[in-house]
Amino acid sequence: MPRFTVHIRDEWVAVACRDTSNNIQWLGQEALKRYIKNKPDNGGIVSVKETRFLVRRCQGLGLLDADDTIDDVLEDNDFVELAIEGDTMSPDFIPCEPGVSNILDGNSLTSTDLVNLGRGLYKIKLTPEAEKKVVQSRELLDTIVKENRVVYGITTGFGKFARTVIPVGKLKELQENLVRSHSAGLGNPLSPERTRMLLALRINVLAKGHSGISLETLQAMIQAFNASCLSFVPEKGTVGASGDLAPLSHLALGLMGEGKMWSPKSGWADAKYVLEAHGLKPISLKPKEGIALINGTQMITSLGAEAVERARAIAQQADIVAALTLEVLKGTTKAFDSESHRFCDRVQDAYTMRCCPQVHGIANDTIMFVQNIINTEINSATDNPMVFAERGETISGGNFHGEYPAKALDFLSIAVHELASISERRIERLCNPSLSELPAFLVNEGGLNSGFMIAHCTAASLVSENKVLCHPSSVDSLSTSAATEDHVSMGGWAARKALRVVEHVEQVLAIELLAACQGIEFLRPLRTTTPLEKVYDLVRTVVKPWIKDRFMSPDIEAVHRLLLDQKVWKVAKPYIDKYQTEYIPESRPNSPTAFSLDPPASPRKRVRHE
Repeated sequence: MPRFTVHIRDEWVAVACRDTSNNIQWLGQEALKRYIKNKPDNGGIVSVKETRFLVRRCQGLGLLDADDTIDDVLEDNDFVELAIEGDTMSPDFIPCEPGVSNILDGNSLTSTDLVNLGRGLYKIKLTPEAEKKVVQSRELLDTIVKENRVVYGITTGFGKFARTVIPVGKLKELQENLVRSHSAGLGNPLSPERTRMLLALRINVLAKGHSGISLETLQAMIQAFNASCLSFVPEKGTVGASGDLAPLSHLALGLMGEGKMWSPKSGWADAKYVLEAHGLKPISLKPKEGIALINGTQMITSLGAEAVERARAIAQQADIVAALTLEVLKGTTKAFDSESHRFCDRVQDAYTMRCCPQVHGIANDTIMFVQNIINTEINSATDNPMVFAERGETISGGNFHGEYPAKALDFLSIAVHELASISERRIERLCNPSLSELPAFLVNEGGLNSGFMIAHCTAASLVSENKVLCHPSSVDSLSTSAATEDHVSMGGWAARKALRVVEHVEQVLAIELLAACQGIEFLRPLRTTTPLEKVYDLVRTVVKPWIKDRFMSPDIEAVHRLLLDQKVWKVAKPYIDKYQTEYIPESRPNSPTAFSLDPPASPRKRVRHE
């Protein structure tokens, strides 16, 4: 009997097919039925028949028509991929019809905006002021070429070849060769979401008017973004100075119609065909445009923007999860009062409960500090050489060096890791009957059932991985380009591992939230506070109480999704706002408290590149 393996989200399901005259639509629906079978919430799928999806071959990623018969387009043991339309849980999620435009001027984009651009929530357009600056900058470049001036990267080679003057007739070839030769990255490609962020951020930087890009080329990049035509960009290969050369070269290569590209309509295919399918033409590089496209810190900064946004979201929710655990363990809130234990030396609760404001607090402050640096970098001109049209000159500088975001993201990893470190210890207290006064591993009939025993082990393993990932990558530097680029930031790895650290923190806190909700089951009919009951109710919409042992990973994944979507925060926030309004003393409006989850605005000013 023919058998097909179907990839849905991050899982593989096998579908046996007795009748290969069935069509691709049938195959997709059968795969969905098997996918939702073990999902507590059916994977968020309400009706298999009403779910719209696309199916494509894993090899070559060619789209399959829903009406094609299986026998005509597939062979036995083929692997195919199913993408649910508009599915935010899919790593390939790109809305087919982005909403209103995000207007870029090169000066006001935030990490939140950038993440939303990555999610496909907006198209891009430039302000008239940005277009004017871009035109003026390009006019200066054209003048330099006409006058045969010797300027680095425009009429000379690069790096070690900076003193090699290139004939005017070969300046276009110079830029094309630069992009091709620098497209030397390795590893898995960035997800469509992250590639969109990378492309959007490069467009924003070019819109500042200090790179010499032509308006024609910049508009072609914007059209590619708005059509979700996304280049194949390997995640490895940047040392973070001179900028993120390898990944940005791959980004530019696809725009030139070379290498591979992805779009929601075509899947992965040759770049020239993907562009053609969307009515777009490959860009044709003018003098200086190659280096304008690839010289900058946008890989570090775009991944860093996602890391800091996710860190901010999980840090807010970590306070709520810890509060629920405190309730289950019957801890006291007295430790959070400024006058607590003033006249006694008795310690009532373990540090993992009593010191949450201090440990969580510095994580929040660090996230705010890092976000400030990332937002500055997002709106910084990181090209080389820089073009100053108003002064009629170009200047070779070092804004491409990724030390700022690299150091900040290493700091972010170290700080946000502590949220998982302290959470794992609270999970231990929930699971250990000598500490919790609850059944061992939060399950009845222990021995027959193991309950949360290995869920705690999973949390411990993630915390241990984070200890290694928190080693700063930016303390390393290797000289490259024949000692011309003799100090680098290693910011690409700082950003990538920061994302891994944040994901591990999210997963550990998901396990703690599951465990705390299970602990509540053993304390009924007692009830906790209204906001925490709301959190409990939210969790129970996707995960049932643990009556006896079952497949646990889907439960953890479902609660992780709640945290990713910030639903825990959204449920509790109205009550937190009400508390802050009614109970925080007006006599101390600027005083930080244990209940203030949004830290006060930083007095630091954005000074870099301004």
